[in-house]
Amino acid sequence: MSCPTHKRLCDKLVISDSVTFANGTLIIDLPQAAYGNCQKYCIVVAQTIPVTTTITAPVVITIGGDTTTTYPLLHCDCTPVYACSINTRTRYSTCVHTDRTTGTFRLLGKLPCSRCADNLLSIPAPATAPAG
Repeated sequence: MSCPTHKRLCDKLVISDSVTFANGTLIIDLPQAAYGNCQKYCIVVAQTIPVTTTITAPVVITIGGDTTTTYPLLHCDCTPVYACSINTRTRYSTCVHTDRTTGTFRLLGKLPCSRCADNLLSIPAPATAPAG
């Protein structure tokens, strides 16, 4: 299989500046810029996800190193994206949605199930008390 020797990158390609895990949240920091409402951005998670990250950590976006303002990363159905669904060196197509005070980054499509390890294998059954 051959790869093209050249291919133009998306005009809205954004490569993360850092990926950190703090206070139970996976934080992807993007370069300082104005991210427009209803605009598509292809976000590349360029850094390694910290090994201390828990799989149930929600994923948020910060901009320009400002960790006081976070923007949730959501699935296309507006449910939160968790760390177990995100991979290093991967591009995610998103669309920015804003309201009067804040915004979100929403994935444009579903993530492949092979990459989503956030499903339980079964519903835990309650332990029965020993007869006694």
